[in-house]
Amino acid sequence: MNSLEIDCSGVKAKLDSEEDFLFLDCREQDEYDTVKIEGATLVPMSQIENRVEDLKPHEQKEIIVHCHHGGRSLQVTIWLKQQGFANVKSMAGGIDEWAQTIEPGMTRY
Repeated sequence: MNSLEIDCSGVKAKLDSEEDFLFLDCREQDEYDTVKIEGATLVPMSQIENRVEDLKPHEQKEIIVHCHHGGRSLQVTIWLKQQGFANVKSMAGGIDEWAQTIEPGMTRY
């Protein structure tokens, strides 16, 4: 794990303590429809460039991005940082890791 990543248990702790951050799901709509983490906002990676203005209010806030396994969310994290978003991290392992460690029994695909 690198400085651009946070592990699933770290994200769960932030959700549990109701920290103020934007939890971004960058998977596609069909993946989101299959299974989602409560509290996450869907902005598919394929639409992120067109929807960056929607994220501007969160530019100075913490943003945590997740996808299926962590690859796409890391790409989105790097891209958002290049757009001037200061505090962005990718959830390492994605929703698949979450389903194994945080919410056993959650649908996996």
